[in-house]
Amino acid sequence: MTLCIDTNAYSRLMTGDVAVKELLEKADSIIIPTIVLGELYAGFETGTRREENRRALKLFMMKTGATVVAVTEETADRYGLLVKELRKKGKPIPTNDLWIASIALESGAQLLSYDSHFNVISGLRVIG
Repeated sequence: MTLCIDTNAYSRLMTGDVAVKELLEKADSIIIPTIVLGELYAGFETGTRREENRRALKLFMMKTGATVVAVTEETADRYGLLVKELRKKGKPIPTNDLWIASIALESGAQLLSYDSHFNVISGLRVIG
């Protein structure tokens, strides 16, 4: 199974959440959307432990073999379709989360997240 990790899942891992650790250990592969990296780096820059957090992220990526996945033209197309779908449902979600969901859908990965609003997206497999 491929897991696409959301920002809140990574944050839980860093605070010692055993359930997240176990899910990540079961994964065949882990992907991190560039959007998630941006959210993490923003948190690092506005926090008090910038260098420590950057080192921890680098170590996590090395230990797990996590792959950074960028937005493609196909991702952008999926994003547009999701915006349309969620507007019709009257259930918009944050923009960054739409991009993260688009990457997870494109890659066929399960999304490891603790944001319940992802559950309104058709075809997206969410665990967490």
